[in-house]
Parts: sequence; structure tokens; C-alpha cells
Amino acid sequence: MTRRTGIPAVVPAGRLAAGAQPVLPLPGGLELRPWRLDDADADALHTAGRDPAISHWNLFSVGSRAEARARIERLHARRRDETGAIWAIAPHDGAAVGLAGLNDVELAAGSAEIVYWVLPGARGGGLAVAAVRRLGHWALAGLGLHRLVLCHSTANPASCRVAEKAGFTFEGTQRSALLHTDGWHDQHLHARIAGDPG
Repeated sequence: MTRRTGIPAVVPAGRLAAGAQPVLPLPGGLELRPWRLDDADADALHTAGRDPAISHWNLFSVGSRAEARARIERLHARRRDETGAIWAIAPHDGAAVGLAGLNDVELAAGSAEIVYWVLPGARGGGLAVAAVRRLGHWALAGLGLHRLVLCHSTANPASCRVAEKAGFTFEGTQRSALLHTDGWHDQHLHARIAGDPG
């Protein structure tokens, strides 16, 4: 029970941080796994921070391997604090080729936002869809969240296709809701609810 409202929490505090972050298998020998503090993952994050598309759509930059390692440490801290949980998309025992995760986690309210990106060499084969679908299933059925949202600029149709193919229903357009490198964008809001088919 939360002290403020007396309403029971959808997901009890401590559930996200308890134990090790799970490894979630993906098709094709890939997996969602925790980011590692090694050179390969730091280099992958550094590469992502220099990719024009990733930096534009995510306001994301990483200037060095040391900065990448510090960012990875912050990712792990967010899971311990239960405000987020971020996975590397990677081949088994290989370096990261993308990222998928939960931002703005509210365990008591049972909600979170899905975020993701994929490095250029791994794009175009459905990897983002597979990662978003798998993470969404785990967040709703495994963690016990009730509602996940996926938001993207209306000028980013590729993300719209990812959301739709991963089973996130389009709910509407929010005006001037996302800041990107070229200014404020309208955003599409997609959502998936516990119990949705697929």
C-alpha cells in the first residue's frame, strides 16, 4: 500500500532491483542483456553517440570511452533505484549492437516507457521490433507492469512501424512534445497494456 493514497501498488517496490537483471533471448542468437563495463560495450555506446540518427532522435552523445563507461554505470544505478532498466541488444558473448529499455518506470502505477536504438550495421532486419516485443512481454508478464508507452516524433516513420509491428496500439498525437536536435516535434503515442493480444 502506498502511504499517500492507500491504493495498492501495481508492482511492489524492490521487484525491479531484486536479483540480477535478466538476460532475455531474441531470435537469431541475439539477446537482451545488461550492459558490461568492458571495452567492447563502451566502444559500442561511444559509436552510438556519434551516429547522426541516434543522436538526433535521442539527444544522445558520448564523447569518449570513459564517458561511455560512466554512462553504463548510471544505467546500472537506475535499475538499482528502480527508475529505469536498460539492456544491450547483443549476440551471445558479443558486443552490443543496440539498446532497449524501460524509462520513466513507475512501479506503483505499473507504467514505463519503452526506448530503443540500433547501430547502423544492425538495422533493417527486424531487430528493433524483436527487442521491443520481447522487452514489452517481459515488462508486462514478467515484471508485472500494467501499461507501456512508446513515443516517437511524427517525422520518424521507422519508429512508427516498429511500434505497430511490436504490438503497440497507436493512441494519438501529442503536440510539440519531444525535443530533438532541430527543435520541438509533435509525437505519436503508442501503448501496450497487460492482456493485449500478441
